[in-house]
Amino acid sequence: MTTLLVDTPHGPARASLHCAHEPRAALLLGHGAGGGVEAPDLVAACHAANKVGVHVALIEQPYRVAGRRAPAPAKQLDTAWLSVVEDLGERWFDGLPLVFGGRSSGARVACRTSVEGQAVAVLCLAFPVHPPGKPEKSRMAELDGVEVATLVVQGENDPFGQPARAHHREVVLLKGDHSLKASVADVGRSVGEWLDRVLRPLD
Repeated sequence: MTTLLVDTPHGPARASLHCAHEPRAALLLGHGAGGGVEAPDLVAACHAANKVGVHVALIEQPYRVAGRRAPAPAKQLDTAWLSVVEDLGERWFDGLPLVFGGRSSGARVACRTSVEGQAVAVLCLAFPVHPPGKPEKSRMAELDGVEVATLVVQGENDPFGQPARAHHREVVLLKGDHSLKASVADVGRSVGEWLDRVLRPLD
């Protein structure tokens, strides 16, 4: 593993690189609002991606690197994310297709930036469709705005809601809640199979 700091307009972000042999793509993964990149589902996705020949960068937003728990505003998160994407794309992942992803808040960032960042696919772990108990405050527009192949891995009992399938969006429901801790092995299996399949036409 290689860890490096990446300058962004909102302070340094941290990227932990987990490299695969003979890489076919790179997967950039962001964390949840109050959590870190050590979340079990992110770790499982990282291992699964490496096994199918995909580099992984686990990215910590500047507010986390600075020691703050409260997340930055969405525009700052997106700007910082795209800065990291550009830097890693030039320095480490040159010529490789980029897959954006993350859990919860990180999944929202991946969706919102997928077009501008030219992602070839998007991975969402525990996408927060709406705040718990507030289905009227839907965030589905962010998910619907993604124009490339998308995988959503969601807990059956997630209080943040369930997204619907769409023509380029697959939804895998697993036992458990928003943490996905109850089905970590299934998270890895789902991510690995999906990545292998969506990247095959690009090989």
